[in-house]
Amino acid sequence: MSTARAKKLVVCGGNGFLGSRICRSAVARGWDVTSISRSGEPQWNTVTASATPPSWAHKVTWERADILKPDTYSPHLRTADYVVHSMGILLEADYKGVLQGKESPMAGLSRAFSATKAGSRNPLSRNRGEELKSQEKDGQLTYELMNRDSAIVLAKEAAAEKVASFVYISAAGGAPVLPKRYIEAKREAESAIASEFPLMRSIFVRPPFLYDSSRAITVSMAALTGMGAAFNTATGGIFGGFMGAAGAKPLKADVVADAVVEALSDEAVKGPVEIKEIGRLAEKGWRKGMA
Repeated sequence: MSTARAKKLVVCGGNGFLGSRICRSAVARGWDVTSISRSGEPQWNTVTASATPPSWAHKVTWERADILKPDTYSPHLRTADYVVHSMGILLEADYKGVLQGKESPMAGLSRAFSATKAGSRNPLSRNRGEELKSQEKDGQLTYELMNRDSAIVLAKEAAAEKVASFVYISAAGGAPVLPKRYIEAKREAESAIASEFPLMRSIFVRPPFLYDSSRAITVSMAALTGMGAAFNTATGGIFGGFMGAAGAKPLKADVVADAVVEALSDEAVKGPVEIKEIGRLAEKGWRKGMA
C-alpha cells in the first residue's frame, strides 16, 4: 500500500518571528518544510526563549537565499505545494536612523513619511530570475521594494513552478507611528498577486500586532495595543481608520502561524483573511491536532 507524499511547504522568511512558527506548525502536520532566508537557520534566542534549537527545527531544511535575487531561491520552489512570503520591513532605514539618533529628526522623518518612494523596476515586467534592485538613489530598502515587489516576484516565480497555493503575510492595517505607505504597499501586493496569478490560490493573511512571551517587549507592546483596541471598541470604532492595527486586539504569534497552515490545507480559503477568520482557522487546526 503506497503512502501519500507529504505536502511540501517553502517559507520565505522562515527564520523570523512569525515564519519560524509557521515552520513549526507545518512540521507538526508532517509536512516537508524548507525555510529560505539570507542567514539560514535562525538565531534561536531572537525568536524563542532559548538559544538551543527546538526539537522540531531538525525537521526543517534551512536554506540561505536572497529574496531580492530570485535565482537564489527559485530552485527550492520546484515541486512545492505551498509557498509563504513571511518577510518584509516594519521600519525603513531612514526611519530607523531617526529612532537611533543617526539622522536629524526633521530630515529623517520628512523622508520617512514622504508620500512616494521607489520600489524596484516593475516586478511584473522583469525577466524571470532578474535581480530586484532599489530605485532609490541611495539604494534604500523601501516598503515598495520589500513589502510589495519582493512578494509579487516570489508569487510570479511560484506560479511559474505551478505551486498550488501562496500565502502573503499582509497586515490588518497601518498605525499612527508608521508611514501610510506601509499598508499601501501591502494592499498593492495583494491586488497584484490576486489579479496576475489567477490559477494559483492566493491567501492574504492580515494579522494585527503579534506577541509571544519569548519576546518580552512584544508582551508589553501587546498590552498597549490591547488598550488601544479597547478604546477603539468603546468609541464605536470611529478612530479605527487612524489607529489601524493599533486599534485591533493583538494575537499570539503561534495563533497566526497555526491559522496560516490551516488556511493552506483548506482549499476553500482564499483571498483576504481578517482577524476573526485567523482565530477561527487557528482553532480549527488546533481541534484537528487534538482529534
